[in-house]
Amino acid sequence: MPRLVPIAASAALTLILAGCAAGEADPAALGEDAEAQGGSEPMAPGECQPSGPDVESLEVSTDLDAPPEITFSSALNPDSTERMVVVEGAGEQVKAQDRVTLSYAYFNGETGEKIGHIGYEDEAPDMIPIEPETPYLVGLVHTLMCSSNGSRVAGVIPAEEAFGAEGAPEFGLGPDVSIIFIADILDIQPPPPPPLEELVAPQQPAPEGFPTVEFSGGTPVVEFPEGEIPDAYQVAAVIDGEGDMVYDGATVVVQYHGVNWNTGETFDSSFERGEPATFPTNGVIPGFRDGLVGQNVGSRVLITIPPALGYGPQGGTQDGAIGAEDTIFFVVDILGMQ
Repeated sequence: MPRLVPIAASAALTLILAGCAAGEADPAALGEDAEAQGGSEPMAPGECQPSGPDVESLEVSTDLDAPPEITFSSALNPDSTERMVVVEGAGEQVKAQDRVTLSYAYFNGETGEKIGHIGYEDEAPDMIPIEPETPYLVGLVHTLMCSSNGSRVAGVIPAEEAFGAEGAPEFGLGPDVSIIFIADILDIQPPPPPPLEELVAPQQPAPEGFPTVEFSGGTPVVEFPEGEIPDAYQVAAVIDGEGDMVYDGATVVVQYHGVNWNTGETFDSSFERGEPATFPTNGVIPGFRDGLVGQNVGSRVLITIPPALGYGPQGGTQDGAIGAEDTIFFVVDILGMQ
């Protein structure tokens, strides 16, 4: 579920969206009849959102190296999202299904009070997938659609196209209060390719010290070497993929098979379930994350994880399948990223 998360007492925001939607208005984006529409009629999903009197009443700062600041004279509450280009960029335009990296600020559309900002002053920017049919925060998508890379754009978004008619009390937004969204577009990436169904490239032998891995009926069969159980972290790719590199925080689609080195027992396996798993790399144990980040889609990765980078700090797993002192081993096929 997409969500906005407050950060600390400053009420800065970070936007985590699995999908969602100033100067003169952008003529190319608005079309010839934009002035007549005035932003009063909602646009169909994926189309370019028009300007309107509410957003055009804003004065927006134009220093792209600093968090946006705004001034306006009265409460803003349009019937549908109104969009305005503040600074026109020279890059390509945002299209449906693109992934947009941006810095942004939010303001209360009634009072003008800043709710927060992200991506400025040494903060990392955010990334939003552009999914025009999302039912959540669709006004953000409508603001970003058709905007050029390098632009600063402003959107005045009614409650119905943001958090809903009840508002968002956690951000100081009462019922029917609009939000003002000012975004600096830093990068535009096309949508990722669909995930692979399976890996078909030949597997290379595992390096010395790793378990041997063979497949039977589509499921890994792991044979551990004799000797002491390792206490060092190790990663090896036995199939080198040719897809995009997995970045820290990426949401990956994988098949995985986990075995407890101490007991020889399989504790979890999407291979056995017959269905890939999808999760963010920053939502798993450190050893699993580090084994994926930097690898390419299409790779098969073997990961040996000592307790300190696995479940040791948690005292093992609740079901007892992994103890606090146990080393675990994973076979992971990286099928895609979302």
